[in-house]
Formats: sequence, structure tokens, C-alpha cells
Amino acid sequence: MADVLDVGPRVRELSCVAEQQAAAALFTRVWSGGGASHQPLEPSLIRALAHAGNYVAGAYVGGELVGATVAFFAGDGTLRSYITGVLPGHRGLHVGRAIKQHQRAWATARGITEIHWTFDPLIGRNAHFSLHRLGARAVDYLPDFYGAMRDGINRGDASDRFYVVWRLDSARAAAAAAGDPSPVPEAVLRAAVPVVGRAGDEPVLREAPVRDGSPLLVAVPEDVEALRASDLALATRWRLAVRDAIRMALADGYTVEGLSSEGSYVLTSSSPRDGRA
Repeated sequence: MADVLDVGPRVRELSCVAEQQAAAALFTRVWSGGGASHQPLEPSLIRALAHAGNYVAGAYVGGELVGATVAFFAGDGTLRSYITGVLPGHRGLHVGRAIKQHQRAWATARGITEIHWTFDPLIGRNAHFSLHRLGARAVDYLPDFYGAMRDGINRGDASDRFYVVWRLDSARAAAAAAGDPSPVPEAVLRAAVPVVGRAGDEPVLREAPVRDGSPLLVAVPEDVEALRASDLALATRWRLAVRDAIRMALADGYTVEGLSSEGSYVLTSSSPRDGRA
């Protein structure tokens, strides 16, 4: 498939062994840390997935591989985006967006209408990217989804994940692709009730509101990756506070509307309640 962007990162499928080995090495660089090396995917597995017709692609800047991604076909006819990594020095330069839009075009050309993936709910930039920059939806909260992880990013923390559905032909996805991400409406933000707030680095649990369908706010830490390294106990308090608040809201019929500019999830209810049991 041809590159989908004329400027900026150039994204293409990785079809030869050397390119796939380079992608595996990039993943190792991204997910290593703290003096330990971690290889998320063996080069041979990437080779096998690509040879079987799955999606393996890389993003290049000036001839250098700066990002890579692997996705596979799921039994329900969707594409499951398993891993996407961008070298730290190239984050914030639209590499991730270029990769995901290439992935969207690749899937659409094969008649696939949905791409699914997971992300850590405590990493706000990933939430903003998935929910606003791409127009996807977080539809479920999965506690400790992968079990204990040993990589330099996640080591020591529970592997909670949001499960994301990206409907490629939706108006929301099309608007995001055109550079017009949908923010949370101001009226929703004004009506929202804080459930988890932030006091310095600490999470602040607030009394659950009456079940009247009011929008809810659930704050996340400003930088959970740095927090894991400096104060794992505090990072764990954030994990549990956010987990409990979001799972309770989802069980009560709320959906994740998006992320506020202050770094709080906004959850809305389509069926206001009257407070009765």
C-alpha cells in the first residue's frame, strides 16, 4: 500500500525480514527501561504475522524507522491492534496519528469496519489520542487485563486497560481523520460532578452523586509513568481510585464521553435516573 501522507512521517507495510527485525528492535527500545531490556515481540512472530496477511507497518522520518505497529485479524471480523510504539524523540510529531490513519485505510480496503485495541486508563495522552484525535470509543474497563508485566513502562503496576472500539466509517472517525476532533461539549463539562479529583499528586475521592444521570468527572494523574518510578504506592492509589469509579459508572449505564482539557474522564448517561433503588 502506498504512503498515505505526502508530508511528515511516511508509513508503509514492512514486508521483508530486515524491516520486521527493525520493528522488533524498536519495540524493545520503547518498552525497555530502568536498566532492564524487554522485548515485547519476537522478530519471528512479527514475521509470521505479516506472512499470514496481518498488518505490520512502520513509520519513517528521513529514512529512519521511528514508529511501528502490529495488528491481527480477530475472529469477529475486526482488526485487533496489538502494539504501536514510537521512539521517545519523535513523540508529539504526529507519528502515531500517521500510523493509525494508515491502519484505518489498510483495514477499510479489506472491508473491515472496526479496529479494536486497549490502552492504560491512567495515561491521559493515550486517552486523548484514542478518544479525540482518532474518534474511537472506550467501551469497557478491563482490570489487570494482561496480568503482571515486566517491561520498563508497566513493571510493578496492575495492567488495567480500557477496551477501545474504532468504527472506521463513523462520522466521529471521519471528522478526526479530517483534523476536526470532537471535544467534550461545554454544557456537559459545566454539569459534570467530580467523583475522583486531584490534590497535588494525590487522588481525592468524592462522595458519589445521587443517581440522577449527571455527567461525572474522573481525574487521572498528570504523569503516571513518572509516578510509578518515584512513588509506586501513590500510583497504585490512583489505579484503584480510577478503577473503582469508572467501573461503577459503567455498571450504572454511563459511557465514556472523552477527556477534559484538565485531564479528567467525562462519563455521561443516556438514561437519567431518579435516585430510587
